Amino acid sequence: MTDATSNTPMTRSHKPPRTEFMVYFGVIFVATLPLATLTWALALLKGGRIPEKGPIARAWSQARIITPMIFSA
Repeated sequence: MTDATSNTPMTRSHKPPRTEFMVYFGVIFVATLPLATLTWALALLKGGRIPEKGPIARAWSQARIITPMIFSA
C-alpha cells in the first residue's frame, strides 16, 4: 500500500500584492468620489442639514467594499 500523504504538494493561499491592492483602491476611490460628493450634496439639500458622513468618507467606504470584491473574484 502507498502512503499518499508523504508527497502531497503544499498549497498556499494566494494573496494579492499590497501595492496592487492599493492601486486598485486608489482608482476606485477616485472614481467614486464625484458620485459620493453628488450624493452628499443631494442629502444636504434634501435634509437641510449636513449628513453624518462626508463625501470623502462615503467614497472611502465604497472603495473598501468594492476593492476586495475584485480580488476575491
